[in-house]
Amino acid sequence: MEKERKNYNLVIGVVALLAIILLIAIIGYFVSKPKPLVIQGEAEASEYRVSGKVPGRIEEMFVKEGQKVHKGDTIAFIDSPEVRAKLAQANAARSAASAQSMKAQNGARKEQVAGAYELWQQAIVQEDVMKKSLDRVSKLYEQKVIAAQKYDETKARYDAAVAQTKAAKSQYEMAVNGARYEDKAAAKALVDQAQGAIQEVESYLGELYLVSPSDGIVSAIFPKVGELVGQGSPVASVTDIDDVWFTFNVREDYLKGLKEGDKVNVMIPALEGKEVSATVSYIAVRESYATWKATKETGMYDVKTFEVRAVPDQAVEGVRPGMSAIMK
Repeated sequence: MEKERKNYNLVIGVVALLAIILLIAIIGYFVSKPKPLVIQGEAEASEYRVSGKVPGRIEEMFVKEGQKVHKGDTIAFIDSPEVRAKLAQANAARSAASAQSMKAQNGARKEQVAGAYELWQQAIVQEDVMKKSLDRVSKLYEQKVIAAQKYDETKARYDAAVAQTKAAKSQYEMAVNGARYEDKAAAKALVDQAQGAIQEVESYLGELYLVSPSDGIVSAIFPKVGELVGQGSPVASVTDIDDVWFTFNVREDYLKGLKEGDKVNVMIPALEGKEVSATVSYIAVRESYATWKATKETGMYDVKTFEVRAVPDQAVEGVRPGMSAIMK
């Protein structure tokens, strides 16, 4: 009986030892089991800088930081007296070019045409008188009554009268016909050039009112009312909160075959730990100056960091740029 009791105690002890060993093994397994890799990133969104083509002074701001705006809403007004002065100059240049073009198209005045006609008629009369004188002198010269010099002088005066008549006729025809076709085309081109200058200045006038390029929230306003801004200087920043994605910096040895199109779960602590489904849309290596890391103290190989972007499959209510995002 005593022997059976000892055997029973021995069996109990062995079983207890085995149970303890099994319990320790199970605990060790769970303790040594690698924890899921947690990668922290942040939410980002498309950001637009509102800037103008015209330098000037901020006359008025129509929005405040944090205000929701729609595409086309006016953000600010820039006052630029220089642009208005250029518009006045362009209008004056067009007026002058239009006057020159009208002068070329209408031709000479009636008084000028009449004067040219009278000069032509006067030249015709003078030519007729010189023709009669030449005829009389020619007969006398043939009869050897006058010297050859007298004949030559009369002949020269007649030729001059003929040339003067032709010149007067040309002046009259020019006055009747007006400017040449090329002169008219050149005058019209000057008008078109002045009109183009006006359109250019008017386009700058439209740039004095800066509008939002997208729906979103005014995330920043840079200058204050009354400050000068240069050409292309940003005046405000508009963030499109409907175009949000998550960005993570992942070491290449943690990518585990991750590729574009893969689905990932992202947890947002700021939204009470809400988990959202997202699709990987972009994987690219980051700049090497800040992402180099050795895998071991003694080397083997070095790893680089990749930027991974994931776009939510559905719109996430309340998410804002800068919120932390956790990807397991």
